[in-house]
Order: sequence, then structure tokens, then C-alpha cells
Amino acid sequence: MTPTPAKKSKTRKRLKRLTLFILLASLLYFAGFATVVYFTGLRDSAAPADIIIVLGAGLKEDGRPGPALNRRTQHAAALWHEGIAPLVLCAGGQSEYYPRTEAAACREILIAAGLPAAAILMEERSRSTEENAIYSQRLLDDLGLSRIVLVSDSYHVLRAGWLFTGRGMKTLASPVPANRIHGGLVYPYSLAREFLAFNWQLFKELFNIPLTHISGI
Repeated sequence: MTPTPAKKSKTRKRLKRLTLFILLASLLYFAGFATVVYFTGLRDSAAPADIIIVLGAGLKEDGRPGPALNRRTQHAAALWHEGIAPLVLCAGGQSEYYPRTEAAACREILIAAGLPAAAILMEERSRSTEENAIYSQRLLDDLGLSRIVLVSDSYHVLRAGWLFTGRGMKTLASPVPANRIHGGLVYPYSLAREFLAFNWQLFKELFNIPLTHISGI
């Protein structure tokens, strides 16, 4: 039986209302996520610990540290000079786009900031935040260390803290303040990317998906 024009119009209205509801619900969800990320990024809980862990970030094409890695590593160096921890762990492997590991670039910055080589440890296998946590935990377990100060950008510490704490590490976060992220679209872009990564992690946890790395997350 062919639907009447009245039924077609009613169906279109229902679809429009459903679409509008989904859109509004998605916007509210994103706004809630952004609010939690923002306020989490304002809390600096750095305190004496066994080790400071710097989470890697992308390099430039020639292997030089990018802005995110620079600010994270400089922040970690300042914490070390304050005596927060005797060691700093540079976490981050090598992607197919860069000539060296993120950890190697991090180490270079730390040395230039006055840290002795003996105070710097390297984790050069990871290709994602989840793998940062996996391989850092293995290294810390071998050394008998557990209390960490986790350094990353303010938009990143919510998910990073969740992943590191979930692997049994006593995690204190020391985020790089958002006002040190320069460039008008850098923070919004990073926040949107983090929103996708956070929900991908939720999906993985829900369905027990063992994949720990997707390029760009």
C-alpha cells in the first residue's frame, strides 16, 4: 500500500525531530566532555614522586621536536629542577613519518635544559597514549617504581591519567597550561581529536578490543 502524502509528511517530521534530538544530544555531550577536560587540565597535582613521565608528541619532518613536545618536555625539566622526582622518562616511539623517536627528541631537550644523562630514561616503543602506559609500566615494574608525575598538555591529561592509573601506576598529573598552547585553532583541533580518541577508548573497553594503536590517536 502506497503511503499517503499525509503519512509521508508525518514521517519526515519525525525524522527531522529525531535528527535534531541526536544533534543536540551530541553537542551537549561534547560540551560536557570539553568542560571536564578543561577543569581537569587546570589541576596540577605534582608532588614528590619516583619519576616524571613526559608523553611524546609529533616531530617535524626533519626530526626536530614539535611545539607540543617542546612545551611538555620543558615543563618536565622545570619539575625536575624543583626536585619533584630524581628521574624523567621520555615516552614515545618512532612513526613512519619521522627520522627518530619522540623519546630521543625529548631527551635532547632535557639535556639542553641541564638534566644529566643519568637522570633520563627512554621508552621508545610506543605509538599511542595507550602504548605509552603499557610500555612505561613494564619499565617501571622492572625498576620497582610506581609513583609517577605525568606530564602532557592540559587537553590530554584526562585520558592519559585514566590509562596510566588503569595500569596500576600511582599517577599525579602536571598538565602544561592551555595558555601555553599558541595558535588560534590548535587547542580546538586538539580537543576535537581528543574527544574522538577518548570515545574510541571507551568503545575498546566496552567491547574488549585489543588494538592499542591507530595512526593519529
